[in-house]
Amino acid sequence: MKQVSRTVDVQSFIDAERFSPCQWLVLIFCFLVVAADGYDTAAIGFIAPFLAHDWGIARGELGVVMSAALVGLSLGAIFAGPVADRIGRKTVLVVAVTCFGAWTLVAAHAQTITALTVLRFLTGLGLGAAMPTTITLMSEYAPARLRAFTVNAMYCGFSGGLVAGGAASAWLIPHFGWRSVLTAGGIAPLALAVLLFVLLPESPQFLAVRSGTRKQIARILKRIAPQQRLDDCTFVAPMALPGSKRKASALALVLSEGYRRRTLLLWLSCFMGLVIYYLMTNWMPTLFREAGFSIEHGALLASLFPLGGLLGNLVAGWLMDRFDANRTIVFAYLLAGVLVVAVGRCVDHPGFLGVSLFLCGTLVTSAATSMSTYAASLYPTEARNTGVAWMQGIGRIGGVTGSFIGAVLLGFGWSFGDVFGLLAVPALAAACAVFMIAKPQHGYRVSRAAE
Repeated sequence: MKQVSRTVDVQSFIDAERFSPCQWLVLIFCFLVVAADGYDTAAIGFIAPFLAHDWGIARGELGVVMSAALVGLSLGAIFAGPVADRIGRKTVLVVAVTCFGAWTLVAAHAQTITALTVLRFLTGLGLGAAMPTTITLMSEYAPARLRAFTVNAMYCGFSGGLVAGGAASAWLIPHFGWRSVLTAGGIAPLALAVLLFVLLPESPQFLAVRSGTRKQIARILKRIAPQQRLDDCTFVAPMALPGSKRKASALALVLSEGYRRRTLLLWLSCFMGLVIYYLMTNWMPTLFREAGFSIEHGALLASLFPLGGLLGNLVAGWLMDRFDANRTIVFAYLLAGVLVVAVGRCVDHPGFLGVSLFLCGTLVTSAATSMSTYAASLYPTEARNTGVAWMQGIGRIGGVTGSFIGAVLLGFGWSFGDVFGLLAVPALAAACAVFMIAKPQHGYRVSRAAE
């Protein structure tokens, strides 16, 4: 019988190899899943004014519809995180994409505000499960030298989806009505789910902490490095946990003494960051209409925000790989606080407004995106998806809060400038929370095995 002769640290193996076609495939699939979330986020914002006019509902009721998906996102992330750490990244991702595609397609045929609210909630459950799983999967396939850049590049799909949602809404609504935007947003994810099921590989790091997976890991790693001989190897995940902690649940690990402080600070910073992000994303089209801009001009200006996010994600990822990740995010949040105030003061100057929105999108999006990239680096494989998912789940509650704040402030008659000026407060709070994560915690450090 052939004996196993050597031990291979899966992450060290990936770090030593070039970025292969297999990893490009994972990146493309994860990019598309995140883009579907961005499309969904933008689409509901753009169809809201037409939906309100068509059904004769008040703007306050739109806040309930917009927030329903965010509530679902939060719960989907919270429940799916531990599941993905137990049964696998791929399985959860395929099921999640299928669910949000199917419910979006059904939502296109809703006839009442109540039905649409329920269907948006169900859509959010799938989206919430998918997002942290893509981040975890991509972070486990990316080499350390490119990890932040790769995960942030994947997250550019969200901004790309926002742009696609705005462009699709601008063309589809005049020609086919607002329901067509949801129809398109349902069909595409269903097709993507089929491709994921057939072509997407499981995370080798996840498999490395499970028994009986040696041959499966070897097949995956051979796709990354075909020249390597792996038949006689056993595989381990990079982070070693004490025996008692290995038996604990993923959530218990995330909230254990060694991780609790950073976990709570991650939750706070993500919450505050998504208050800013979702208030701007969901209410910009309506705010522009209130400020007197035409539908076309308002849609064009609103699209500058996600376009800035595309640049911001890449720059932030590059900086995080080469310098300090914590300081990169802190700096982005501080500058974002300055720029949201600047946006609110430029409403009468379209040129300056466009530049400010682009730069604001660069910083707000990159800061929010980089939080997930940063969080994935702070937890071991056994609890990584749970750590990222719970942070996103708590953060999505911030998104719900932001959506409701937008509805309340508009109801009170707040101006464009006043709404944006208020967003400097959560930006400063997020920066302070991230900064505190870097402070030492009684000398605690996560150890690594096989290094």
